[in-house]
Amino acid sequence: MSRATAITRRAAVKADRVVDTITLDHRARDLQAGDQGPLRADGGLSVELTLSSATLLNDGDALKLEDGSLVQVRSAAERVLEVRAENPVRLLRAALLAGGAHALAQAEADALYILPDGALAEAIRGLGCAVTPVERPFSPDRAAAHDCCGHDHGHHHDHGHHGHAHDHAHDAHEHKHEHEHGHGCGCGHDHHHHDHDHGHDHKHDHHHGHAHK
Repeated sequence: MSRATAITRRAAVKADRVVDTITLDHRARDLQAGDQGPLRADGGLSVELTLSSATLLNDGDALKLEDGSLVQVRSAAERVLEVRAENPVRLLRAALLAGGAHALAQAEADALYILPDGALAEAIRGLGCAVTPVERPFSPDRAAAHDCCGHDHGHHHDHGHHGHAHDHAHDAHEHKHEHEHGHGCGCGHDHHHHDHDHGHDHKHDHHHGHAHK
């Protein structure tokens, strides 16, 4: 069994180093750290993966074996839904709808491709788009794949940012609250209640003196 320890990106793949190809769908191309395989290449070569970090394989990339030879990756044809529209605005709305549904999507200049989803397809048709089942290689956009994959790193980063914004807004609220109280809002706090009573007594005495005259 051959062992793959690294990934060679498409631009750096040399044809004379390729000893086999391997055809994978979009899920199989999303490799996680520690994935061991083995994977069976198209020509029968068995490949064990020993990757130190997660990576996403694209069509044309290659698994680099210990001896320096390469097994090039091919994207498998998959059943997907092709979305087309008469104008780019409708297609953009379809893409936004798919993103809001956390659906993996591949955007092209004149079409959008998503995984089969009856409810989402019906909603997209409601935007005036045509939705057609097709079979083709599916390479969801990296940003969408990252958002939908459920990796802990992405979730914790967003959560921390949200928490920071919440704390900041809370502090700002408290500052504003105290500032308004400083102007004597009559909130009933002891400090401001004292100020209010003092002002009231002063006004009362002044009035009494005026009446005496």
